[in-house]
Order: sequence, then structure tokens, then C-alpha cells
Amino acid sequence: MNRGLRLRQRYLRDRVMLGLVAVGTVLALLVLFLVMGYALVNGLSALNWDFFVRDMKPPGETGGGLRQAIVGTLLVDGVGVLIALPFGIAAGVLLSEYPDHPLNVPVRLMADTLNGMPAILKGLVAFVLIVKPMGGFSGLSGGVALGFIMVPIITRATEGVLSLVPREIREAGLALGLPRWQVILALVLPVARAGIVTGVLLAFARAAGEAAPLLFTSFGSPFLETNLLKPIDTLPLRLFQFAISPYEDWHRQAWAAGLVLFAMIVLTSLLARWATRRRL
Repeated sequence: MNRGLRLRQRYLRDRVMLGLVAVGTVLALLVLFLVMGYALVNGLSALNWDFFVRDMKPPGETGGGLRQAIVGTLLVDGVGVLIALPFGIAAGVLLSEYPDHPLNVPVRLMADTLNGMPAILKGLVAFVLIVKPMGGFSGLSGGVALGFIMVPIITRATEGVLSLVPREIREAGLALGLPRWQVILALVLPVARAGIVTGVLLAFARAAGEAAPLLFTSFGSPFLETNLLKPIDTLPLRLFQFAISPYEDWHRQAWAAGLVLFAMIVLTSLLARWATRRRL
């Protein structure tokens, strides 16, 4: 009898916890849908063909678009991925495959520090390292700042995925007489590449919405610019500047920029989920 009572109590607690989880999920989704609905109501009217093919208009004029910000976002974020990718994967391989290496502790400490550092501080670091020596703002310095954001995410993702690769794969390669570095490159990394790609895409999505580090680096430009050595506009920067402007048309375009940015992040997240469901 006591056993039956305990089973009913455990079942009741299980139902209560499942109910709380369901309520929390619904509340979180409700907030997301409310924000998205408000953004759609305010920004959908500004989403037209001109928004994607024209540059912004001077202050006070209506119309125009944010072509320069969309192209600049892809350029600056792409530079950030190219910078972060080799460092993040190399650090993840070191942490996972060489746990006794003397560089393991400082690399892990640096990854944890970068991961916990506010994004605006990473922009200041890029300002000191790139902007001041070059004598001006540039898309390259913005890419470096975003690279600082991506590196610890890629590092942790790579380390976690490599730790899931069966030890037998490594032992088989070593038994064939292959050196350890070749086993990692030829056997371990190919097995884990779907998870690594997922980490890279998530890092891209995380950095794509950052405006604070770009204030000190890429700075922004009202014109389309593809030269990475000059100031380049991005969607987060333009959204921030339009949102604090006194012009109603710019406010609508800020909401539209938020919708485009959100769509880019959702698409990247969906690609990450697709990469985890199949071997690339």
C-alpha cells in the first residue's frame, strides 16, 4: 500500500513538473510571437523591393532602402567567420585531443574569458588592435570584433563534438601506423564535421545581431561599400541608429531591418539544425 502511494506521489510530481515546463514554454513562445507580431505590424510596410536594392536616403527624406547594410552585414560577418574558424577549430582540437598539453589550461581560460566578456569590450579590443594602427574605421576591424565573439563558441562546439567521437576510431588509425595529427585530420574531424558546422552556424547567428562592437570598428556608412579597409554599414548598426532617430520613416525601416536580421538568424539556425540531422 505504501508503495502504491509513493508511486502515485511520484506520478503526481511528474505531471506537475511537466505542466510547469509546458507553461514556461508557452510563455517564452508567447513573448517571441508578441515581439515578432509587433515588428511585423510596424516594419512590414517598409519591406519592398527598394528596401533591398537601394541605399538609404539622406536624413529627412522618405523612401530608399538598406542595401548597403544588408551587403555589409554579409561581408563583415563573413570576415568574422573566416577569422574565427581556424582558431576556434584548432583550440577545440587542442582541448579535446591533447588534454595534457601545457597550452590546454590557458586556452580554456581564454575561451571562457572571451565567452563571458561583454561584446562591447571585444569591440574596444578590436579598436585598439586594428582601428588605431590603421588610422581609421574599417569592415576588417568589425570582422575581427565579431571573430572574438565567434571563437569561444566554435571552440566549445568543436571540443564537445570531438569528445563524442568513439575512441575506437582513433585507436584504429593509430594501429595502422598513422601519426596522431593525421588520425585527427583524416578520421576524427570528418566524423565530427556535422557538429562542427552546426557550431560555426550558431556562432554566426550569435554574432550577426551584435551592434555594440561595430560602433568602434566598422562604424557604418550611408553608401554601399565593399572595400574592407573602409567603414562598412551593417544591419545591427543601422537598426540602432534609425531607432534613436527623430524620423518616422527611419523608425519603420528600423523595424524592417530587425525583421530581415531576424530572418537571417532563423535561417542560420535552421541550417544548423539541418546539419545535425544528416552527415555532410
